[in-house]
Amino acid sequence: MSSVIDVIEGRARDLGGFAVRRVLPIAHRRTVGAFIFFDQLGPVRFKPGQGLDVRPHPHIGLATVTYLFAGRLLHRDSLGNVQPIEAGAVNWMTAGRGIVHSERSAPADRAAGHTLHGIQTWVWLPRDQEECEPAFAHYPADCLPQTESDGVRLRVIAGCAYGKRSPVATASETLYVEALLPAGGRLRVDAEHAERAAYAIDAPLVVDGQPFQPGCLLVLKPGREVVIEAPQTAARVLLLGGAPVDAERHLWWNFVSSSPGRIERAKTDWTAGRFPAVPGDAESIPLPAA
Repeated sequence: MSSVIDVIEGRARDLGGFAVRRVLPIAHRRTVGAFIFFDQLGPVRFKPGQGLDVRPHPHIGLATVTYLFAGRLLHRDSLGNVQPIEAGAVNWMTAGRGIVHSERSAPADRAAGHTLHGIQTWVWLPRDQEECEPAFAHYPADCLPQTESDGVRLRVIAGCAYGKRSPVATASETLYVEALLPAGGRLRVDAEHAERAAYAIDAPLVVDGQPFQPGCLLVLKPGREVVIEAPQTAARVLLLGGAPVDAERHLWWNFVSSSPGRIERAKTDWTAGRFPAVPGDAESIPLPAA
């Protein structure tokens, strides 16, 4: 039997002139462990004068996790945080009962031209924390633990794996690891976490003799060790997962909740201007029609 129980191909999505590859959610699989949303940003090279502009928008009931491979973004939020995020660092923003934020290219990068490549994910919050106070935490790249296994370089972004635990504070048991495989390398994924998946960023992978192209999320069979190979070229792979979702989650636009009624209230609040503003960023994204 194959160790891969589902293959989810990323779909192109336009974020106002900037294309991303969206993997989660999808109709038949809304979550993998702690993760309820997964976008690959780029890689893209912006010409001088161009950049990414994700205008202020609201969230409830989730935490956003930004992790870059290359480039830099400037985060602003309604708590007053202004934080550049660079490659290898982690921005973890807990929305809880409600937060508003923007993500833009920094002015100096926009003027000079720059490259951007990374991952934006959301994780669900446990039901008893869905309405917690909003919060923001930044973790520099040098605080994330690193190790090596069979020639594969590993960085634990969040949660625990390979005998290491990230300092990133999570609300549920989480697996989030960046793995750099050399050509011909083999990555062993143990059965520590209940739900696991592997995302091929930039090179083909092989599992149980079956090839998979980059841009696919491979959902792994639970309860067994899985070996992932990079047979042709060096490969960057993300492992993600963790504890199964504790109750059904509803997702509409940027809102996640175990209660459909709570999402309806968030829609009304955003339209009525009852969410807090982002200091220094007066724009906003209107509530979509559908």
